Amino acid sequence: MGNADSNAYRNHLSRFLPEEQSDIDGVFDAISGSSGSSAAKNGKATKKTVTLGALQAYMREPLPEQMTVRLYNGMKSIDLTGKSSEPSEQIAKEQFVIFMSNLLKGNADEKITIIMRMISTTEGPVKGKQIQEFTEDLIMSVVHVLNYRKELKGWNLENTRDSAGGVKALASQLLSELKLADGATPVSPQLMEMNFDQSAIEDWVYRVPHISTFLSVVIRQGLHVLHSLPDQTKEIVNLVPGCKGIKGRGLVSLFDIPSIIYINSHLPAELQHKWRLLFSSRLHGESFSQLCGHIVNKGPCIVILRDLDGYIFGGFASHSWEVKPQFQGDNRCFLFSVFPSLAVYTYTGYNDHYMYLNHNQQTMPNGLGMGGQHDYFGLWVDSDYGKGHSKAKPRCTTYNSPQLSAKENFTLDALEVWAVGDLPESTETKGKKSILDVDPEAQALLEMVGKSRQSEGLREPIEDDEDN
Repeated sequence: MGNADSNAYRNHLSRFLPEEQSDIDGVFDAISGSSGSSAAKNGKATKKTVTLGALQAYMREPLPEQMTVRLYNGMKSIDLTGKSSEPSEQIAKEQFVIFMSNLLKGNADEKITIIMRMISTTEGPVKGKQIQEFTEDLIMSVVHVLNYRKELKGWNLENTRDSAGGVKALASQLLSELKLADGATPVSPQLMEMNFDQSAIEDWVYRVPHISTFLSVVIRQGLHVLHSLPDQTKEIVNLVPGCKGIKGRGLVSLFDIPSIIYINSHLPAELQHKWRLLFSSRLHGESFSQLCGHIVNKGPCIVILRDLDGYIFGGFASHSWEVKPQFQGDNRCFLFSVFPSLAVYTYTGYNDHYMYLNHNQQTMPNGLGMGGQHDYFGLWVDSDYGKGHSKAKPRCTTYNSPQLSAKENFTLDALEVWAVGDLPESTETKGKKSILDVDPEAQALLEMVGKSRQSEGLREPIEDDEDN
């Protein structure tokens, strides 16, 4: 490696703190140690390198094999000589460090050559189909490695929908952001056969931060490197929110892991760290009164439901739900679809009909609604529980969403509501205390006459916040 090259290498190395450098050194030594190459012949020490076989042996459990091969191709693509000669099959330490530096600390420009080689090993433009395969592999690897490392924070593959469909849905959503050189957005299925050059992929990576975040998670958690150090961004820390209220209740959520990641990324940053189950029709019964009782004054919430045709969709309410005949909320609210496609639909500015909840009124509609207008909501769950509608011809005025349900007027199959972020303090106090908690004298009197606390068994189980 020439003088200029070694300077470039030192610049890459200087991006890492001393403890990060030693972490990278340790992982490289561990992988190269398992490569089985003869370390010394005739008394001469050979320079440590990493082979594909060594990387596969090291990553066999944490990552799917196809992602390990893509990471190897990315490392191999780093040209240390500047002569664009045929890359060696052995990964040198310098290539390993520059790979880490560019993908974990670099900008879109620095990442792009590596990502191009991870998508395809041949030079030149890549096809839409190859980008799709790369994106699906990447998302699948994120779910796999977080599950393997037990980093799903209370979610798991048993208490959520099957992730295979979610992987494809999220990949399709991210691919829909691809643009051609003239700025046009190609439509599926033509996209699969279209060619995209390096500048188109760079633009995509720049505009779709999920790609860089997912790569960072796959590298950190897959190689188990820099995964516990303080440089991790909020995007990684809050990639998956903590899950409360589902443990031990035998419930499978309407969400899958990829859709949780995607919907969570659209929430206000201060709400992304935790979701808590407030209501499930399968746990609390199919009753509008029960629904209102569980969700009113609980802070910002996500409502998700499935119709009888299997379509899954919902909305984010930025404020506590209140029962009143007026619209409420603000422009942070949005509607979303999870199945058959994954998408988020945000505020248009056309009106302020963000969210609505009314019950037992004679003159105004009774039910839960988001977007549109009375009798023509983007999402509506009627107080006559089980009925709903999603009307949009062609789009919901408030959120620009299409019809979210299979049929305009739908029948409800299941519904969940999740509080996001920390519960309002007043709510937590109310939820955890009865009059007997507040007045120990009343409790003592009851105990003196041999009466038990009848309310004890009726309260919702409160999960310990430390318990994932």
